[in-house]
Amino acid sequence: MSIIEIKVPSPGESIKQVELYKWLVADGDVVKKNMEIAELESEKATLTLVADEAGKISLNAKEGDTLEVGSVACTIDTSVQPEASDEPKEEKQAPAPVAQEKEETKPEPDEKEAPKEETESQPDELDNVKVTPLAKRVMDENDLSLEDVLNGLRRLKRSDVEAVLAASGVSAAGGLKKPISRESKTDRMSSLRRKLSERLVSVKNETAMLTTFNEVNMKPIMDLRKKHQEKFVEKHGIKLGMMSFFLKACATALQEFPNVNSMMEGENTTTYDYADISVAVSTPKGLMVPVIRNVESLGLAEIEKALAEVADKARKGKLSIPEMTGGTFTVTNGGVFGSMMSTPIINPPQSAILGMHNILDRAVVIDGEIVVRPMMYVALSYDHRVIDGRESVGFLVRVKQLLENPTDMLFGKSSGEKELLEL
Repeated sequence: MSIIEIKVPSPGESIKQVELYKWLVADGDVVKKNMEIAELESEKATLTLVADEAGKISLNAKEGDTLEVGSVACTIDTSVQPEASDEPKEEKQAPAPVAQEKEETKPEPDEKEAPKEETESQPDELDNVKVTPLAKRVMDENDLSLEDVLNGLRRLKRSDVEAVLAASGVSAAGGLKKPISRESKTDRMSSLRRKLSERLVSVKNETAMLTTFNEVNMKPIMDLRKKHQEKFVEKHGIKLGMMSFFLKACATALQEFPNVNSMMEGENTTTYDYADISVAVSTPKGLMVPVIRNVESLGLAEIEKALAEVADKARKGKLSIPEMTGGTFTVTNGGVFGSMMSTPIINPPQSAILGMHNILDRAVVIDGEIVVRPMMYVALSYDHRVIDGRESVGFLVRVKQLLENPTDMLFGKSSGEKELLEL
């Protein structure tokens, strides 16, 4: 019998404790080598505990416990090994002969057979069914699963869910027709959320934070994306989004207004020649702010790829401490949630943050005429101890100019659309 210990890894030099957020296995389970067995949370990031060897696991801590770095979270008995099984493959291969027999019996395809095949494959294809947000909300409110409402459908709409509820005598109208409930639930805040709360309060109390607003006509960028999206994807293998334009515009403006790209350290101020821009990403566990390095030296395709990589890591809880530290400026996009205007909070120790918002068609005056344009409000929150009003307003106006003239203003008068998109 050989017992090995799985110890808590160190997320970073300054972190001595972590919180056991969630066990991914149960006590007594037989795990495989390199299998993820637990999620740990520190003040700055989430990390995963991995099984060094295969065997039977014995848990030494409970979810919510605070563990010292280097302490033993669990042990693995390597004398017990997982059994290999080919049953899943046999199950998938079994229906094949049956399908062949049906085809031999009826060589000519019949439209009436389609619903049968779709119904038979339904349990294996639930992950491919498209569910609209309204349908998902109604299902959640009434504790319904896909199996409860699915009937050979590939796309589930709200009306489909309501039809099932109507047949069972339940109303999805909500409001006063919902059952009366007085229940409540209290959960302990995670280590990450507690640290985030402390930082937000300290920013409000320790900085002279002000916010200036402007609006941007997004039509030039939207037209550019629509015109070149197909070629951009074909060449670079990734879609051209809005965020890359904003990051590039901010990086250019930061070079022209260096105080916006600076930090206050005691009685000193440090100004940076490079633009390491933090990007706020919403995840199930809270707000993560990974950093895109040297944005001033990246093209739009490189920015899009970097954004996709860090966003994926953030949502999976795979971001490391170095990937979230060292940013000189932050961009956050509340528009994806429908926000029309807000005052973003500075990400310390930085001195400024740009807030993006929803794009709405509005009537604006251009060249003396009232026209409809897709407009976005943008907000710059800044620390007035470091940045003067003139600099903050000038920075935001410059960002507006760059976004409304993405080819000429951002990359020089001689550059065109193809040079901008590296096509």
